[in-house]
Amino acid sequence: MSSLYKNLVFWAIIIIVMILLFNLFYSRPRQSALDKNYSDFISAVENNQVQRVESQGRNITWIDKEGKNFKTYAPEDPEMIKLLREKRVVINAKKEEESPLWNILISWFPMILLIGVWLFFMRQMQIGGGKALSFGKSKAKILTKEFHQVTFENVAGIEEAKDELEEIIAFLRDPKKFTRLGGRIPKGVLLIGAPGTGKTLLARAIAGEADVPFFSISGSDFVEMFVGVGASRVRDLFLQGKRNAPCIIFIDEIDAVGRHRGAGLGGGHDEREQTLNQLLVEMDGFESNEGVILIAATNRPDVLDPALLRPGRFDRQVVVPVPDVKGREEILKVHSNKIPLAEDVNLTLLARGTPGFTGADLENLVNEAALLAARLGKEKVEMTDLEQAKDKVMMGVERKSMIIPLEERRITAYHEAGHTLVAKMIPGTDPIHKVTIIPRGRALGITQQLPIDEKHTYPKNYLLNNIAIMMGGRVAEELVLNSQTTGAGNDIERSTEIARKMVCEWGMSDHLGPLAYGKKEEQIFLGREFAKHRDYSEDTARLIDNEIRDIVTQGHERAREIIQRNMAILHKLADTLLEKEVLDGNQIEAIIKGENV
Repeated sequence: MSSLYKNLVFWAIIIIVMILLFNLFYSRPRQSALDKNYSDFISAVENNQVQRVESQGRNITWIDKEGKNFKTYAPEDPEMIKLLREKRVVINAKKEEESPLWNILISWFPMILLIGVWLFFMRQMQIGGGKALSFGKSKAKILTKEFHQVTFENVAGIEEAKDELEEIIAFLRDPKKFTRLGGRIPKGVLLIGAPGTGKTLLARAIAGEADVPFFSISGSDFVEMFVGVGASRVRDLFLQGKRNAPCIIFIDEIDAVGRHRGAGLGGGHDEREQTLNQLLVEMDGFESNEGVILIAATNRPDVLDPALLRPGRFDRQVVVPVPDVKGREEILKVHSNKIPLAEDVNLTLLARGTPGFTGADLENLVNEAALLAARLGKEKVEMTDLEQAKDKVMMGVERKSMIIPLEERRITAYHEAGHTLVAKMIPGTDPIHKVTIIPRGRALGITQQLPIDEKHTYPKNYLLNNIAIMMGGRVAEELVLNSQTTGAGNDIERSTEIARKMVCEWGMSDHLGPLAYGKKEEQIFLGREFAKHRDYSEDTARLIDNEIRDIVTQGHERAREIIQRNMAILHKLADTLLEKEVLDGNQIEAIIKGENV
């Protein structure tokens, strides 16, 4: 009630001041005038008793010979002016007055506007510490358990990372269980992983599982155009965290604010660096943040400042990897829970055929299959829909409307047949899954291999085999068509890149030995991007170029020998491709064995 009385007194003072100012500026002292009727006025004019007349619309003020003032309301009388002129009365006509309210509004508008703006700012500063100047406040959203329906049941394929975070939630629920032997709760957890592996999904699952307040904010929300705003928002975020402890603070894409200091041209006054410094202090400074656990996510751990990564700030770094074949199958099961699947759907086979897919890719695959089945009017999603969706995600959309001349289709068919033949004739290579000459994405044709098992390291022979397979397309063009086309451009680029890494990074050169050439140098003023620094002589550079050339040309010759020995199979593969446009692994195997397809 006290605040209500204060507001009433405040508005009363404002109204009194406005009334006093109005009286000051608009009260004009005038001599009092007596009222007379129109007949008396006309009689006075006719008897030459009127000396002066002031006319304002129909209101007439007149002065007689004795200097007395009178006022009269005159009807519309055209003879009146004629009579006044005959009697030589001085006539003073004035413009009719406008509405008093309109005059007040026009005169007082600037002052009312200024008072209104002042009152707005005063009001905003009284509510919530000054909302009009609240750009230094944190933009973190607080989420409750009821708000988010995502739980750890919705997370699959990254069991180790899930276990680490489940332990964090257990810390918050029962801290004495873990601190009774003298340990302390971790202050920070950094989620590291490639885009689409499920870092943000894990954070949403934590929000759904934890019985504590959960603050969510993006790294880009800290820094804006005003100097000092980022540091102020960090302070406010941790202040809210302390008030709601125990709690979890999640910062997504922390590399936006946590980049290595010195990586900008602004020096120590860089706004982003001030924000980072404040974040470092809040995470592990003189003041304790008991019960506040910071979880952050990034796909660029290489650019983060070392002070941010040390124990005491981010005590744990949880790697969220690209899922393996078992993880992909679990993820497919999660995303297909709400989708009716036909009996012929084999998620194990689909998982094996999607190496390198992240959780986001697999979700997209299932979604595309559901949309495709719905477009065709099906009641359930079939395996063919999932296969088509997989091809769309991996290779791009079929460009069926693209008109390709017959000669170009023939070149593409022999190019893809060359890849296929070399891959089938070299033992130990990944099986051919599908070959197509239908344009997809930016490619006119695609030969797709799928590994049987997950590979984490690659032997030298495996790399040499891949170079030979990539050269198979160019060799087929040279032997059959006696020409070279631009279609082998990507094959040559990838082969050269593999050969260069074999020589310069992996020490797989017999002539140059197990040495690394070309030191990676961190360009801090470009955001710690890596660039090659040449740390070898001209003679060594010449040897490196020769060795790379030898590896690629040997693969080229190896492919030539294979295709020359199996020219009949090459023609059969190319003719069948021209006829059917798409061949799967079983059809290719039948052609190799001489069977009809």
